[in-house]
Amino acid sequence: MNDDLNDVNRYDDIINLPHHESKTHPRMSKLNRAAQFSPFAALTGYDMAIKEAARLTYKRIELDETEKSVLDEKMRIIQDTLSSKPEITITYFQPDEKKLGGAYLSITGIVKKIDGYNRSILMQDGTRIGIEDIISITGEIVQSIDDYIIT
Repeated sequence: MNDDLNDVNRYDDIINLPHHESKTHPRMSKLNRAAQFSPFAALTGYDMAIKEAARLTYKRIELDETEKSVLDEKMRIIQDTLSSKPEITITYFQPDEKKLGGAYLSITGIVKKIDGYNRSILMQDGTRIGIEDIISITGEIVQSIDDYIIT
């Protein structure tokens, strides 16, 4: 029991002394001290490489001639009715910049212009879609073509 009492009082002579300040080393900021405890990545960029490898991409769907002619007819109808500002939904393929394949995106909006020279559709919000990337066009203005194909 006497040993426990000695252990408690062992540092009584230094407990109230002021904190030591080094004359040769400047005091470290809290930010630098915190950085010592931040996680260490031995392989820089490895986490990003793993995430990139896990990210899914899809193959481009190749349309047959019938599907291409249906899209051409829908674009002709849209071109003829541009002044009425028809709202349509376009599903298209966007190639991936880093990997083989890409993603399928859908955009709903008003067509501003069909550019035959550059083979693209310009939406009112500024989005430009390559005609060869389009896999479907839907909307009230082209519904009659979809109805005709289904029946």
